[in-house]
Amino acid sequence: MPFLTTRTRLVAVTAGLLLAVGAPAAYATLGGEAPASAASSAAARGKEYVETRLFFGTQRPDGGPDVTAQQFMRFVEQHVTSSFPSGLTVQNGWGQWRDANGTIERERSYELILLYPGSEAEVRDDQIERIRDAYERAYAQESVARLDEPTWADF
Repeated sequence: MPFLTTRTRLVAVTAGLLLAVGAPAAYATLGGEAPASAASSAAARGKEYVETRLFFGTQRPDGGPDVTAQQFMRFVEQHVTSSFPSGLTVQNGWGQWRDANGTIERERSYELILLYPGSEAEVRDDQIERIRDAYERAYAQESVARLDEPTWADF
């Protein structure tokens, strides 16, 4: 049996180490479960939270003027801040969606990101729905899109 060269052994050991280090990322990418050590280290870095993202369009279907940045920030102050005083994030965006008539609408938009403990999800759900309803009524919107995802957060 031929002996492996030092270089061949080094390549084999390096490849093995890369596979071992990359396994948690591969599990996450493929939708599988990561080994317990990866999950426990994530839990040690934070607590269970829910991330809710709301997407607000600015064009009015009735043909009225677009919602301005000042109007949107005033809306956040009046309808969001009191329910989420610990913090929130607003991002400018540009999006498109198909309206109730089947027309693809393209418009400037805002993404509101809310992060709250998972234990508060039931209470927060009602608050978030009131925010969505208030915006739809105030600016004649067909809808405000909502995305909820469980996550881990550490502050």
